[in-house]
Amino acid sequence: MQNRTHTCGELRLSDVGKSVKICGWMENVRTVSAGLAFIVVRDFYGTTQVVAENEALVDQFEAINKESTISVEGVVRERDSKNHKIPTGEIEIVPTKVEVLGRCRHNELPFQVNRSREADESQRLKYRYLDLRNPAVKQNIVLRCQVVAALRNAMIKHGFLEITTPILTASSPEGARDYLVPARNHPGKFYALPQAPQQFKQLLMTSGFDRYFQIAPCFRDEDARADRSPGEFYQLDMEMAFASQEDVFAVLEDVLPPIFAEYGKYNRASGAPFQRIPYAEAMEKYGTDKPDLRINLTVQDATGTLGACGFGPFEGNVVKAVVVSDFHETRKFIDKTLADVEVVSGNKAYWFRLDEKGEAVGGIAKFVAPIKDTVIEQLGLKANDFVALSTGKLGAAQKTAGVLVKTLGTAIPGHMDKEQYSFCWIVDFPMYEIGEESGELEFCHNPFSMPSGGLEALLKAERGEIDPLSITADQYDLVCNGVELSSGAVRNHDPEIMIKAFEMVRLGEEDVKAKFPAMYNAFTYGAPPHAGIAPGVDRMVMLLAGEDSIREIIPFPMNKNAQDVMMDAPSAVTQKQLDELHIALVKSEE
Repeated sequence: MQNRTHTCGELRLSDVGKSVKICGWMENVRTVSAGLAFIVVRDFYGTTQVVAENEALVDQFEAINKESTISVEGVVRERDSKNHKIPTGEIEIVPTKVEVLGRCRHNELPFQVNRSREADESQRLKYRYLDLRNPAVKQNIVLRCQVVAALRNAMIKHGFLEITTPILTASSPEGARDYLVPARNHPGKFYALPQAPQQFKQLLMTSGFDRYFQIAPCFRDEDARADRSPGEFYQLDMEMAFASQEDVFAVLEDVLPPIFAEYGKYNRASGAPFQRIPYAEAMEKYGTDKPDLRINLTVQDATGTLGACGFGPFEGNVVKAVVVSDFHETRKFIDKTLADVEVVSGNKAYWFRLDEKGEAVGGIAKFVAPIKDTVIEQLGLKANDFVALSTGKLGAAQKTAGVLVKTLGTAIPGHMDKEQYSFCWIVDFPMYEIGEESGELEFCHNPFSMPSGGLEALLKAERGEIDPLSITADQYDLVCNGVELSSGAVRNHDPEIMIKAFEMVRLGEEDVKAKFPAMYNAFTYGAPPHAGIAPGVDRMVMLLAGEDSIREIIPFPMNKNAQDVMMDAPSAVTQKQLDELHIALVKSEE
């Protein structure tokens, strides 16, 4: 503070008459006449108006490029024309001295700072330091800092220790692609940046620590999405010894709602306990394992009713229906909505509706008409109801129905209570599935989740007494407003159960030892039952800020191609660096 007496967001009417000094970026100069100009100075804390009332000072300000950093010394006075939209809007500074601290040497800026969010994203990312000067952009980063601090404080109050885990580690054979780091002293070998601290946090439990957490950086070489940043992301990583699924739920149900209520765009958040929805029920009722419970539309099975109605695409397939009551949208709306659904889901959707007399009209109505009464009874229809339909194999029909629920629910007024944070747990995930490519039994999600029923369930499956596909895992997802915040599980801490679980997918004890040596060996020395989860900090802040893109809440995000266009990364390196790492580059034929 030695270079200023006040910030640009601090001065009030009580400061009138004081001699002050402020520092900041010169946001704008509005010249009224040769001897009068209004200048806006902005810093981290806000803006203050400065009024130049003589020709020399006006000329001095006009000679300074916008976004230069300046200091202004002067006297505070009350404004004649007050601006009640900003905290400093009742005062202004009459300057006696102006000094340029850091000159902007560009007459033209890539974009107007206060409207940077309207600029092309590539420009925003290239000049991110200018983009971040925009108070609206900066506020998202401030929010992120506040949320991280609140999460940290809450976890410490719950008895968790913040322990940092290694960044340079071994490549993992599971999950997404690793970022590899060549080891200079070990030619031909590589470290990997951790996709998550999964093995380390389980090893901490085996080491005798009871409750661990960290705001953990994770690195995955995967493609970008609206809710996923390529490269790196952060999660609230936690693990608990001698804990069950309910113990994990209790912690997050106590930690998250107050943070969402205090910092969120919406002031309502689910209280404990969050709704528990089995995976199979979620897929059947909502068409997704990430349901947005703010939407009141659900999926019904219509296979028995419409599967044999004579409409070709339904023959031999599953048919799902989404009913929208009191529907009065246009045919243009219907066609556009179903086209959007096809783009997202990859599958066509169909429709019909009941008119005011309860007659089936539009879409596939001619196939519905002969069995209209049965359809009305089975689907609970009434006049002016609209029925959107999906079909295909079970998974495809469910997925398309889920997209219909989301698309119709968000587009048609009255079907979405938007201004809230609605949490739920998705539980009882299948332990195994049939692989699309292999056609054989594979792990469905996390291979280190404890199978429900433990060893006995695996042995029954091995003996043919139960279908392996019927085995569920003690695994759970935390979902908020249709966004998966986190996956977690009760861990498989028993080497015998672990080996048997892997044997089900044709991997033996030696495979487990080779792929996960530290964790397997540690478990043979007596591991406690333990469970954990890791909500994504970036996704959490994105929800709290009400943003659609995760890049809006990351200080220096990469673009969709995993490039940092501001720092020009990834970049070429010198031949000397390559030689030290024993790396030879091979040019592709392209």
